[in-house]
Amino acid sequence: VLSSSLPRLVREFVAQNNTSQIKHVILILSQEFALSQHPHSRKGGLIGLAACSIALGKDSGLYLKELIEPVLTCFNDADSRLRYYACEALYNIVKVARGSVLPHFNVLFDGLSKLAADPDPNVKSGSELLDRLLKDIVTESNQFDLVGFIPLLRERIYSNNQYARQFIISWILVLESVPDINLLDYLPEILDGLFQILGDNSKEIRKMCEVALGEFLKEIKKNPSSVKFAEMANILVIHCQAADDLIQLTAMCWMREFIQLAGRVMLPYSSGILTAVLPCLSYDDRKKNIKEVANVCNQSLMKLVIPEDDEMDEAKQSMTLPAEPTSEESVSKPEAASSGESPLHLNWALSFPCSSERIQVTLNLDGIVQVLDCHLHDTSIGMMTRIAVLKWLYHLYIKTPRKMFRHTDSLFPILLRTLSDESDEVILKDLEVLAEIASSPAGQTEGHGPSDTSDVRPGPAELHVPARAGQLSSSGTKSLECSPSTPTMNSYFYKFMINLLKRFSSERKLLETRGAFIIRQLCLLLNAENIFHSMADILLREEDLKFASTMVHTLNTILLTSSELFQLRNQLKDLKTPESRNLFCCLYRSWCHNPVTTVSLCFLTQNYKHAYDLIQKFGDLEVTVDFLTEVDKLVQLIECPIFTYLRLQLLDVKNNPYLIKALYGLLMLLPQSSAFQLLSHRLQCVPNPELMQTADSTKPSAGFKRTTASNIDYTELLQHFEKVQNKHLEARHQRAGRAEQLDRRVVL
Repeated sequence: VLSSSLPRLVREFVAQNNTSQIKHVILILSQEFALSQHPHSRKGGLIGLAACSIALGKDSGLYLKELIEPVLTCFNDADSRLRYYACEALYNIVKVARGSVLPHFNVLFDGLSKLAADPDPNVKSGSELLDRLLKDIVTESNQFDLVGFIPLLRERIYSNNQYARQFIISWILVLESVPDINLLDYLPEILDGLFQILGDNSKEIRKMCEVALGEFLKEIKKNPSSVKFAEMANILVIHCQAADDLIQLTAMCWMREFIQLAGRVMLPYSSGILTAVLPCLSYDDRKKNIKEVANVCNQSLMKLVIPEDDEMDEAKQSMTLPAEPTSEESVSKPEAASSGESPLHLNWALSFPCSSERIQVTLNLDGIVQVLDCHLHDTSIGMMTRIAVLKWLYHLYIKTPRKMFRHTDSLFPILLRTLSDESDEVILKDLEVLAEIASSPAGQTEGHGPSDTSDVRPGPAELHVPARAGQLSSSGTKSLECSPSTPTMNSYFYKFMINLLKRFSSERKLLETRGAFIIRQLCLLLNAENIFHSMADILLREEDLKFASTMVHTLNTILLTSSELFQLRNQLKDLKTPESRNLFCCLYRSWCHNPVTTVSLCFLTQNYKHAYDLIQKFGDLEVTVDFLTEVDKLVQLIECPIFTYLRLQLLDVKNNPYLIKALYGLLMLLPQSSAFQLLSHRLQCVPNPELMQTADSTKPSAGFKRTTASNIDYTELLQHFEKVQNKHLEARHQRAGRAEQLDRRVVL
């Protein structure tokens, strides 16, 4: 009876413009029926409210608040039939009011989002009909209040219910498709929630979310000037570290586009981006797609660093862009990633300016270096990540050397430790970084010098550390200088050489397996003469004589056999310049730690008489198996192409008698071995043995003119050799004594 007479009564009140009576009718339907304690009364009230709305027609918009509120209350009714009737009633109310319901959209959306997860299929079906109607109204209207809706959307997007998530995504897709609604402006507020929905267990929901994110990305590419890149940068950083492959790949693809579209706007977030990207570079083929996109991100970000970044005053950083979060914030994943709550740490996004504003971007070098240093210290990271870290350091030293040298003292130890890496590729990149540090002009600036080389005291015949660019110390009459044609090393060069030798001393395995490889590569990257000069100078003061002998043997082998040292060998072979003679003297003093290498150096420099004099001294030395082994290796070297000139000089017996005598001296030292036979056969090929007598000293031959003109004090060098060998003999006796005492203790 109520439903049949109510519309007629309402229409009469409308005709009379009796607003108070209409409100009174709606109030009775709401309070006494729809909100009654009796289910049948509530059902009647819902039917009555719908009938009243139909009767009001276009005027229903004036009473929507009174009509909608009691119906929405019934959405929470325990009786599923009543919830269904409430859906039906609200459907009729909205259908009549159409665009007039938009001011009440938020409460309608809130109610529908709850019904979307209703367990009753009939209720869910009814809510879907109402949902479609409401979407049609929003699509048709140009009066939708997006600003008022966003806070509700941002809140509900963190729901963990699958149906609620599906409902949210469907609305985002609808709003995104409406030309008059610019949802892109508010993307920073819902992007985090979208990425969390992307990790849903339902394939359908994941697909819907993928589509929504894909549409947003297309829009970003079309209108990059209106995109708030900075507000979304850290959101992407977080999700680029997600455990879910789809989330990580999608976030990484977004990051790639952001870096390429926004350019230097992304620089303040470099440390966070690197934290997310670098580990991905070591992924295996199971995550090949993520690895490839991460590599593009890494390369694109690296290109954003320019030389001008080295000139910008960090004290005058622009406050237009927000500060990047600390490394702990960027590395750790938010709690919201695993819960349905809105993450509080993303609230900063609301305060960002539009990226279309002109902004001054400053490179956060401290943060980048901190991340790179952290990854180098992490022994669990993969090879490709370590290589990428070293490439970054090299790039930063090239582009921003002045600022990077402020971090060199802290980076230096880990760069030295990286030389022990298992990968040759990692070691090569590490050497490139160290070489750049050692040769960069920025390292010569006062105040950036090495901090731990105060114990290094310059001695005679050493490479002095330049105090300023292009300057070398000239204190002392025997101080050596670099060749004018060779580049000057900075203060870190000498520090590098000292610490490299310390590392070889503490890690003998590194010296045995990678020592030659490391030194040869350094000779390519830096000046070979400076390297040998400085190492010889440092070894001259080495207290561990056994290590000094081993290191000299290694350097000598590299000098005689490596193609990288061809130019240096030629320079030493002739000793034509003061620089080459100074280098010979410097090498000789350290080479004295190893008698056989000293002789080989004399052979290389064609100092045959001095070589013969040295071999004569071998009779006073302790001849051990190791000693004979080194003589054996020297004989093998004499047969190599490097000493072709020496073998050819054997044809000129008259001018090279001491060469032949020195070789015979080696022959007499050797036992009856294969090396003995090899050298013996070679000496048998010398023509006219009767001419081996020493030439008349009053008539010096052409072969001795170079030696006479070199002004090298060979007597002093010979005395130095004897002094060093006496030290070695004393050290061996001490070691033998300690070993004997240890044996006695073991017996007791």
